[in-house]
Amino acid sequence: MSTAPPPPAGPAATPGRLLLVPNALDLGADPVDLGDVLPLGVLRAAARLRCWAAENAKTTRAFLKRVDAVVPLARPLQDIEVRELPRAPKGGRAAGVDAEPWQQLLRPALHGEDVGLISEAGLPAVADPGSALVDAAHRLGLTVLPLAGPSALLLALAASGLNGQSFAFVGYLPQDDAARAARLRELESRSRREAQTQIAIETPYRNDALLQALLHQLAPGTRLSVATALTLPGGWCRTATVQAWRRDPPQLDRHRPAVFLFLA
Repeated sequence: MSTAPPPPAGPAATPGRLLLVPNALDLGADPVDLGDVLPLGVLRAAARLRCWAAENAKTTRAFLKRVDAVVPLARPLQDIEVRELPRAPKGGRAAGVDAEPWQQLLRPALHGEDVGLISEAGLPAVADPGSALVDAAHRLGLTVLPLAGPSALLLALAASGLNGQSFAFVGYLPQDDAARAARLRELESRSRREAQTQIAIETPYRNDALLQALLHQLAPGTRLSVATALTLPGGWCRTATVQAWRRDPPQLDRHRPAVFLFLA
């Protein structure tokens, strides 16, 4: 008696995508209606995702509750999987993007399911550790799809009136006074030489310290812009010379992120 051949294997699942899902910029402020700050298409995409990668699972679930208030989630919140990004060991660096923890985060995509990446605020992977997951996705040949949403850095640049054709995001400056002063002199020299806007950020409770360093170290004629809480009630952006700022320094909220830009 002959044995029938096994049925032909079905086609391999089409790989899923890594979706970069923007978040509101209300970190440290009263939450706003997501429908006012994120496109409807983003909320629809977020509402259907089952798998997420995030810095913080708790805040991501809170974000999904806010999404649900505008666009109902496709499944109960308890059925949505939120995995946290690998954390760097104290005093060290996170494992490379080829390491198993990053592969695990993208495993659903390798099996045909879209995965959402979200930041605590703004666009994922911009001034954000999620960039390592995006790198890992590219190495695995996955499609990366960025969704439109607010970026504090670009909103501040647009509102500043400084050079938007040539700019550099320099991230966090040194906390040590001498090192920070040297870094500011270096950046101001580059700005003057290349007509390039320099963009920096700081942990909110250190905003005042950075502002004072900028006012003390930068030349009086350098144009300095400070933006905070953009897209939120009470948000503002002001640009003036350092000399003018020294006469009338602002009061910055120690709980709200700010963006600092200057052009020599």
